[in-house]
Amino acid sequence: MSRIGKLPVELPQGVKAEVSGRAIKVTGSRGELTVPVGEGITVREEENQIVLERASESPKHKAQHGLTRSLLYNAVVGVTDGFSKTLVIAGVGYRAQLQGQNLGLQVGYSHPVSIEPRDGVTFEVPAPTTIIVRGIDKQTVGQIAAEIRKTRPPEPYKGKGIRYQDEVIRRKVGKAG
Repeated sequence: MSRIGKLPVELPQGVKAEVSGRAIKVTGSRGELTVPVGEGITVREEENQIVLERASESPKHKAQHGLTRSLLYNAVVGVTDGFSKTLVIAGVGYRAQLQGQNLGLQVGYSHPVSIEPRDGVTFEVPAPTTIIVRGIDKQTVGQIAAEIRKTRPPEPYKGKGIRYQDEVIRRKVGKAG
């Protein structure tokens, strides 16, 4: 039984949702997002709430029920507050800087690495060792943060590299000499 799908999605003041066919368009102060509606899911709009119901108790419909509700909730949060991921750079000489809208990384390669933001995503560099990725789409923000981390993942011996702010690196002991 989907416990997540049963919960209605509250629409805060200033957020509008339009149901059209197999998609829901959510519009807020930061922008608009479109959420696909899963197969076998019906959508009703009640006073400042969106209620999702499934066609049957089959496992496929149960999975679509919870997924559609989670995607819709993330869209509502995205257009009101937005999402952000913070990355931390560790290593001697490793640093980040903004080059216009692009992010320039110097992380131990013979060349600087440049990363372009996708639509709706912005980079902030409050310090040379801190990167903040902001946007309204949770999936896009997480994907770009993962691509930045992938340029130089943290290594287990000295901890050098790019990691998420809340990530814990399991350190290994070096050679016993």
